[in-house]
Amino acid sequence: MDIRHLEYFLEVARNQSFTKAAEKLYITQPTISKTIRNMEDEWGVTLFYRQGKRIELTDAGHIMYQQAQQMVDSFQRVSAELEDLMNLKRGHLRIGLPPMVGSSFFPEVIGQFHQEYPKITIQLIEDGAKKVEADVESGQTDIGVAVLPVNEEVFHYYSFVKEKLNLLVHPSHRLAGRDHVNLNELAEEAFVLFREDFTLHDRIIRECISAGFEPRVVYESSQWDLISGMVAANLGIALLPETICKEIDSSRVTILPLDNPVIPWQLGMIWRKDRYLSFAVREWISFTRGLLGERG
Repeated sequence: MDIRHLEYFLEVARNQSFTKAAEKLYITQPTISKTIRNMEDEWGVTLFYRQGKRIELTDAGHIMYQQAQQMVDSFQRVSAELEDLMNLKRGHLRIGLPPMVGSSFFPEVIGQFHQEYPKITIQLIEDGAKKVEADVESGQTDIGVAVLPVNEEVFHYYSFVKEKLNLLVHPSHRLAGRDHVNLNELAEEAFVLFREDFTLHDRIIRECISAGFEPRVVYESSQWDLISGMVAANLGIALLPETICKEIDSSRVTILPLDNPVIPWQLGMIWRKDRYLSFAVREWISFTRGLLGERG
């Protein structure tokens, strides 16, 4: 058994599927199934059992998962440190990005970083901010963009966006002519929200409950342009960050300041405190911090 076999096992465990793991690793399903079977034969244990359409870790599988994660992390750390020692200025970055953040901030940033460090390859993983945070914590990604605050005992971070949410309504909406709107005035409205794996989903619901009502959610999406499109079709209202609102066609949607309370939206670049940072990660942090600026 070598480190590659452990990586196969971890990917199957994370995805609870041989097929999905094979797709992510760019290998065939028979290859990954044979690897897991050989591991089980070698150790004399069963690592997975079927639970409906999914597979689950057995007790032995849970033990193997904990140890395999540590071994893979150690191997990657040794590889990164040796590469830094050779000072080749090359490497690979795995960056977690929420979909609504990537298109607004990072194409130009990544382009400039590539010009400066052409030997560093970048893999972008698009997920909601909650999943990005979890992946950075588990080591599946090296660094990520998350909605602040985050757990400061786990993460280092710097903030590069600090703004607030605006209200989006159809131009014919009863509130469209207002200068601003209080949150409690939206109690009877139909809300279009991001999905549950987005931090804004929970934050908006929490703020509404604090204002005295539970929002009636009629649609959820992972794409801000689809959310604004639903508002333009008069299917509901939405709350989106100021930066995203600048991308929206104001002839189709009316954008209003939201007051009492103002709902903040602060983005930060996050990375694990207790993990070795490769040359690529260190340079990304330094480069983006200088390019994007830092906001307290």
